[in-house]
Amino acid sequence: MSSKYKTLKEECYEANMELNALGLVIYTFGNVSAVDRNDGVFAIKPSGVPYENLRPEDIVIIDFENNKIEGEMRPSSDTKTHAFLYKSWQHIGGIAHTHAMYSVAWAQAQMDIPIFGTTHADHLTADIPCAPPMKDELIEGDYEHNTGIQILNCFEERGLSPSEVEMVLIGNHGPFAWGKTAAKAVYNSKVLETVAQMAYLTLQINPSAPRLKESIIKKHYERKHGKNAYYGQ
Repeated sequence: MSSKYKTLKEECYEANMELNALGLVIYTFGNVSAVDRNDGVFAIKPSGVPYENLRPEDIVIIDFENNKIEGEMRPSSDTKTHAFLYKSWQHIGGIAHTHAMYSVAWAQAQMDIPIFGTTHADHLTADIPCAPPMKDELIEGDYEHNTGIQILNCFEERGLSPSEVEMVLIGNHGPFAWGKTAAKAVYNSKVLETVAQMAYLTLQINPSAPRLKESIIKKHYERKHGKNAYYGQ
């Protein structure tokens, strides 16, 4: 691949293939992007290309103003959402959007995912937020760009930090997740789907299941992410 963006394209390609391997997408749905902050561009999956046919050279390079810098194909239809989030949140290095079943089910129910257990608390201390469905005037406007606004507004209104809560549900749509790399965005997408399934099953067993105690939430999150973290190597 003769391109100055070869490494970035390969990072994006590998992340997209992992999204598919983890069963988080169906057919051509879903996408992952990876950013290069130094060059002010990001790489993203082309629109409508089956994962089994995807090649690193097919990955499209876009700048933060949604101009195509390199690539023969049209970028993902969600490209403007990715661009808006990269411009708004300078710390993130990768974004993933899936159509995973349980995550989408919670989004369609327009419900936050409550923090019921330690798997959830290992990754964040808040319920996973579900942004309300988009207003009509935004739907009729620049829809994909406005999806980014929808996410940003949800976090600002709730006082959430995108560094601590690296995932969100869009009401009636589905999940977005992000992280310092494209691989971490995929990881967070899988965590979101697993927690969504666990929460669903919890409520089937006990519709009155209580939220996890704050002391356990704090313990599990801080042992993995706190200043004296001791989880892992």
